[in-house]
Amino acid sequence: MCAKMPEATLTSDDSATLMDRMYRHQRHIYDFTRKFYLLGRDRLIGELAPPAGGQVLEIGCGTGRNLIVAARRYPSARFYGLDISNAMLATARAEIFRHGLKDRVTVAQADATAFDARALFGIARFDRIFVSYALSMIPQWGNVPPRARLALKPGGELHVVDFGDCGELPAGFRALLRTWLAAFDVHPRDALESELQAFAADHGLAAEFRALHGRYAFLARLKAPA
Repeated sequence: MCAKMPEATLTSDDSATLMDRMYRHQRHIYDFTRKFYLLGRDRLIGELAPPAGGQVLEIGCGTGRNLIVAARRYPSARFYGLDISNAMLATARAEIFRHGLKDRVTVAQADATAFDARALFGIARFDRIFVSYALSMIPQWGNVPPRARLALKPGGELHVVDFGDCGELPAGFRALLRTWLAAFDVHPRDALESELQAFAADHGLAAEFRALHGRYAFLARLKAPA
């Protein structure tokens, strides 16, 4: 595994290179292995409920697994995804094509902290945006919610699932989990839920949070005013 660069020096190109190195080989087994600990993803997808003909964006789409599940669940909607890793996107495009969804699912390479949806997809705003276990992988994750807010339609919703603080689980489990995740450059943020709550309050978003599995993970829904 490549050495981690200091967060302050990471550019978009640096991050893309690091992610491509990390996932060049892992991407082939990523979905099989992650299903055991990325809990709550399908619950998030089940709660998206985009309007008929709606447009949905995933930030940090990786292999495209979530986009494919969501596109099959909501056949009248159009789906878009962005990721900083071209290696992961190569897998995503192949899987989207294999599932016969290339006309309804589009992915593009971009930095989640500084993307321009109109330039990428020709669409400025979306009915739903979701982020699944990506904020714990992005050093400057605090720049992602404001970008997502700008890309939400009036009445649109931002959905997030990510690691919680494991506050109701044994301390030993939490320590082992954090050590193991760090090997993949994943760093759960104990203050993530509270910081998202503050972000929602500052930006006039109605917020709903739910803990999952002893606070192993949490779901958030942030709704923009109509």
